[in-house]
Amino acid sequence: IRIDHPVWTLIFLVLTSVTFCLLGFIIGIWADNFEKLQFVPMLVVTPLAFLGGTFYSIDMLPPTWQTVSLLNPVVYLVSAFRWSFFGTGDVAIGISVTVILLFLAACVLTVWWIFRTGYRLKQ
Repeated sequence: IRIDHPVWTLIFLVLTSVTFCLLGFIIGIWADNFEKLQFVPMLVVTPLAFLGGTFYSIDMLPPTWQTVSLLNPVVYLVSAFRWSFFGTGDVAIGISVTVILLFLAACVLTVWWIFRTGYRLKQ
């Protein structure tokens, strides 16, 4: 197996892992019961993964659905990994990196706010 950009592959792996770990922490703090805990992975993350070009290129979609797909943050994660493995992706690599970093920043800011305010941490 040939990987065009192995260092970038590791960078995207770490960025994606940290982001989803923070997202999991946020969901764990927000959910006050098991049903809420399962709501986000089942009804949000799974559809985004299937509709995010994970198993196909969004170039195969009609133009309207390509535009709709660009609203899905998973598209940028998948495109960045595709670029790092094969040298080509659905979205320009600069845009993918920007969206990934914005998603990470939003998660970090949310966790910072949770710790600063003590949201659901203290009774």
